[in-house]
Amino acid sequence: MMIDCHQPIGFKERLMFFYNFLQAPGQVGSITPSSHVLAKQMMKPVDWERANTIVELGAGTGIFTKWIDELKKPDATLVSFEKEASMRKRLELQFPGALFHEDAAELVSVLTEAGLGKADAIISGLPFANFPQSLRDQIMEQIYAALKPGGVFVAFQYSLQMKKQLQTVFTGVSVKMVPFNLPPAFVYVCRKELG
Repeated sequence: MMIDCHQPIGFKERLMFFYNFLQAPGQVGSITPSSHVLAKQMMKPVDWERANTIVELGAGTGIFTKWIDELKKPDATLVSFEKEASMRKRLELQFPGALFHEDAAELVSVLTEAGLGKADAIISGLPFANFPQSLRDQIMEQIYAALKPGGVFVAFQYSLQMKKQLQTVFTGVSVKMVPFNLPPAFVYVCRKELG
């Protein structure tokens, strides 16, 4: 069942996001947080009834974090990564039940150390297009290694630049455009093979 009752993004969140974009545009990737429509599209591919471990990459101001926190089972664990310290600290206070970390390139070791094994779903807001190829490769290796067989990786980007790389990593990749976002976005849904 999809939740459709979220509050609009507040001025404070928009201002914080814009400020962080100005400070580090390569890490933040956009001048404004993701829209309600994009967040809803990002949540659709996840089997919330069965997901025990959910990972979020690039939490930002917590737009997706709020949706994940409401949709996940009470006993499921959210592990969230956010590089920017002030955003991460704010989210830690807002979502005390989640585990917050800084570096998505350490995804596998973070899950292992937490005793969580592999993730059922990984939801990403990382601006891959802004990263050097070596970092993209490193994070993609971590994502693939951290996912359970049959697990889903959902990411949004502002271009189709990542499609080819995702198709070399995952056997099943689908892309859907979300025009009602600023700027319009592409949602990638990638599933890890069962075998």
